[in-house]
Amino acid sequence: MPPQIGRIVLLTIAIVVGYNVARFLLTPVSFGQYGHFRANAMPEIASREPVYAGKKACEECHSEVIAKLSKASHATISCEACHQASRAHADNPDLKTTKLNDSLCLRCHEKNPSRPAWHKQIALAKHYLGQGACKECHQPHQPAEVP
Repeated sequence: MPPQIGRIVLLTIAIVVGYNVARFLLTPVSFGQYGHFRANAMPEIASREPVYAGKKACEECHSEVIAKLSKASHATISCEACHQASRAHADNPDLKTTKLNDSLCLRCHEKNPSRPAWHKQIALAKHYLGQGACKECHQPHQPAEVP
C-alpha cells in the first residue's frame, strides 16, 4: 500500500474522532430530549422579563388614541408595532416611546409584490418625492385614503 493512502486513512480517522469528541463535549445535555432543540431553552425563554406592555397597558393613559384607532384601518395593529416595545414606558411614563418616522410606515406600506393587492402600498419614488414626512398628510392613528 502506498504511503499516501495510509496518511489519508489516518487523517480521515483523526477527523472523524475529532468530530465525535467535539460533538460529545459541545452538545448540551438536554439537546434532543423533546426533538431537535435544547429542552432547557424553553424555561430560560419563559423566565425572561417581558418587554411588551400590550394594548391594555397603553389604554390606561391613552384611551382617546385607542378609541380613535379602533375606528380606523389600523385598529388591529398593536401600539407597539409602531412605537416599539413599551413595557418600560408603561411602568414609568417619564420614559418616552419611539417617535413615529417614515421608516416605520414604509415597513408595511412600501410597494412589495409579495403583499396582497388589497393592502395599501406606495411606490416611494412616485408618491413621496422627498417632501416632508408621511405623517404630514396621513394620521397614523386615523389613516386617510390617498386621494
